[in-house]
Amino acid sequence: MMANPRRTTFSSSGNQNHHQLPISTAPFQNQGTQISSLMNSLKSFLKKPHAFPFLLSLFLFLTWVSLRFQHPSTSNPQREEWHAKVQSGSDQNANLVRFSASSSSIAKDKRGWLINPISLALDSAISGGAAVCASVHLGEIRSGGLRGNHRHHTCNETFVIWGAKTVFRVENDAVEKGYAEVIIGADEVAVAVSPLGTAHALVNVDPGRSTYFMGCQDSVINYNGSTTDFNVWKDL
Repeated sequence: MMANPRRTTFSSSGNQNHHQLPISTAPFQNQGTQISSLMNSLKSFLKKPHAFPFLLSLFLFLTWVSLRFQHPSTSNPQREEWHAKVQSGSDQNANLVRFSASSSSIAKDKRGWLINPISLALDSAISGGAAVCASVHLGEIRSGGLRGNHRHHTCNETFVIWGAKTVFRVENDAVEKGYAEVIIGADEVAVAVSPLGTAHALVNVDPGRSTYFMGCQDSVINYNGSTTDFNVWKDL
């Protein structure tokens, strides 16, 4: 005879004891202890004098991040298309002379370079610039940005341009298009002049670096008056 298979039955009786697995809280306790220990170590570190440079560096980094989000690139698709079509012309037609960072025409030492823009323009036989600096302004042009695109009727101006790949445009009736434009390399320093009554513009076409420039005018300009024409070129 074959033995009947043993059947297993489950009781639904409420008196049956149910065995539950114990839940351990040790990992959570350990984690809380580690966090507490880390916070105490951080507090102790911040009370020490050498924590100041760390906090200052963190503050400067957060400030830089904040400024990057608050001041996005001023580039736009129309200007980016124009960037791709720009071809550098003649420095002479653009009233410009350029120097590499290693040029003997620029005073330099281990700290960097130093120039006198007026003397350098005169020594380079660029005419029409400012003979004196009655008004001086320094500026930055971020990637894709534009400055100028105006015409002063009462002053000559001399520029120093450096720091990034930059287009300098200046009116010139001797050129077929009515203006000359050149591209200044990121590793170059350029001195350019714009005689009175001559429009000029600076455009940063560098993918990431900022253009820096100094403008020297031989008279003080009132930009609220009628002696300056704005938005001369519509393609910029």
